[in-house]
Amino acid sequence: MSLTPSNMLPLGTLAPNFILFDTISQQTLSLSELKGEKGTVVFFICNHCPFVIHINKQLVTIANSYQKKGISFIAISSNDVLKYPQDGPDKMQQHAKANQYPFPYLYDENQEVAKLYDAACTPDFYIFDSDNKLVYRGQLDDSRPDNDIPLSGSNLKNALDCLLSGVQNDTLQKPSIGCNIKWK
Repeated sequence: MSLTPSNMLPLGTLAPNFILFDTISQQTLSLSELKGEKGTVVFFICNHCPFVIHINKQLVTIANSYQKKGISFIAISSNDVLKYPQDGPDKMQQHAKANQYPFPYLYDENQEVAKLYDAACTPDFYIFDSDNKLVYRGQLDDSRPDNDIPLSGSNLKNALDCLLSGVQNDTLQKPSIGCNIKWK
């Protein structure tokens, strides 16, 4: 299990557009179709990463709560499925259903979207405001599979609460840490 930090895309960056296959609905969807009225969380995950497995339940809870408030959640997997077949589209669909993902789980086959977002690890989170400007990037919280810190989603929830209330998020934005994206 490698420890790879986020690259921390500059705040204010416009969300790179994409059109990707959703493994749940079996449709091709774009950012413009999926973006939320008040904001959008784009995050890079995969099926097999222990860091993602560790946060799945908390992530689903947060998404279920904030989607009601006008925030959209979009999961993307960009791993090389030739070397990691457990992250292929069929397995992604099974994984999403088993974990009751309330958001699309998109397949970035050619890894172009991960490169556009400068994604480095799984999980890697980005929050964009209603104008698609980056207001947060980094971790869910300080919990990791081996550190005994309880999951809270505190960093992501704080950033979302700041966005929804229209206040500046002055909390230090810490990089996420996880498995590296499996590049081709």
